[in-house]
Amino acid sequence: MYPGAHATVRAEQAAIIMAASGEVVTYRELEARSNRLAHLLREQGLQRLDHYAIFMENNARYVEACAAGERAGLYYTCVNSYLTPNELAYILQNSQSKVLITSQAKREVALAALRQCPAIALCLIADGPGDGPTILNLDEATAACAETPIADESLGTAMLYSSGTTGRPKGVLRPLPHQPPSQPLPAYDLFNKVWRYREGLTYLSPAPLYHAAPHAAVSLVIRNGGTAIIMERFDPEQYLRLVEQYRVTHSQLVPTMFSRLLKLPDEVRHRHDLSSLEIAIHAAAPCPVQVKEQMIGWWGPIIHEYYGSTEAMGLTVCDSAEWLAHKGTVGRTVFGELHILDDDMRPVATGTVGTVWFKLGSQFEYFNDAAKTSEVLSCDRTMGTAGDVGYIDADDYLHLTDRVTFMIISGGVNIYPQECEDLLITHPKVADAAVFGVPDPDLGEVVKAAIQLMPGIVAGLEMEAELIAYCGRHLARQKVPRSIDFEIELPRLPTGKLYKRILRDRYWADKASWII
Repeated sequence: MYPGAHATVRAEQAAIIMAASGEVVTYRELEARSNRLAHLLREQGLQRLDHYAIFMENNARYVEACAAGERAGLYYTCVNSYLTPNELAYILQNSQSKVLITSQAKREVALAALRQCPAIALCLIADGPGDGPTILNLDEATAACAETPIADESLGTAMLYSSGTTGRPKGVLRPLPHQPPSQPLPAYDLFNKVWRYREGLTYLSPAPLYHAAPHAAVSLVIRNGGTAIIMERFDPEQYLRLVEQYRVTHSQLVPTMFSRLLKLPDEVRHRHDLSSLEIAIHAAAPCPVQVKEQMIGWWGPIIHEYYGSTEAMGLTVCDSAEWLAHKGTVGRTVFGELHILDDDMRPVATGTVGTVWFKLGSQFEYFNDAAKTSEVLSCDRTMGTAGDVGYIDADDYLHLTDRVTFMIISGGVNIYPQECEDLLITHPKVADAAVFGVPDPDLGEVVKAAIQLMPGIVAGLEMEAELIAYCGRHLARQKVPRSIDFEIELPRLPTGKLYKRILRDRYWADKASWII
């Protein structure tokens, strides 16, 4: 998020605009603020390769909090803004952060977490008052700091944490070369090409900035001298309105956002001019085929998909034309070397399902966790896996079927719940769906669905029977849910990741074993 030379050549241009409030931060302001904060971090004793953390909702101060680290050679951790005090404290301690930057909205959680984190020497409140010598208002703390760059600028980067959907989150640490902040890491050059960014683009960011993809996207916008419109939270109708209002050229979404956009009334969906959009990228979670077909039919062939992970082991991409020719694919490899292997690490035949491995395109480790790092690497440490299952078709396009940890073993049959989830989300009365295995005395596990209904739809036995029958018309018998629970809201992150483990734990908590 290094503003660099843009602060001179486009000083008064908006670097970011907050969608709801309309607050603007120009390149001149972003440069000055990030420099002041970099100076403060140096004054606090943070030197190259040290760590600090950012715990905020999407707001106007987020980008400068990141940009200061990128010009000071620091690792900064953007923390999930929905965490509890104990969860936040774990990440602050695990990341060895020395400073925490938070907001007034997150103040209560942050201060509760700090009671467990004596190593945090300073907490900065971006938009709220201080409280004593170690809890300061950001502007007051940096008021005496210079607006010019620190003398020893060097490239810093984010150390983000995995989403923790299957266990405790892990910090993904990459080697950080000693180079100027104007020179980004190679991965950013790759994404710049894949996402088709260009100078002066207008980007609409509907997702939380603590997540890897939105964070990288906004960082690239700043490096390209563009303007990032940052939504405080995703609202489908507001999203369409913002595209028209700001003549947005680029955006990145997740499949749940597509589903919510598609379920808007027709008169709302077609009320706004979306013709400025050049490319809409999606990733983070599987996209049901029917959903993507409808989006391409609505927005045209501007929808691009990629598959990767926070660990950046490898990357696949596809555009609309490629996807239409290979429906369901997440693309072909452009980074790393893709392999589909069986449980004995042997290659499987084309079209055969196995675990997705990449010969590493870049090095990484889980911060201070050699054991967890070893779990996702091959014995010779040349390949890594995110735990996804899939196959390669005859044209070398990757198709994902599910995650290893969510596979259901029912009567000795392996069932991947993603297929059922993708079907259920297309039902007009379903807002969201999760499918997982629950204990069964005869079969070991049987298929269970948890459903979030559309507003106004009544849950009950009739609705359960309707959805089970719907699945039965499209799926093999063993893949059909035996029962359905109705939830007010499923535990899904705004990034699109589903905390399925939270739902599944209810049924396995008192069991002696866990079949997965």
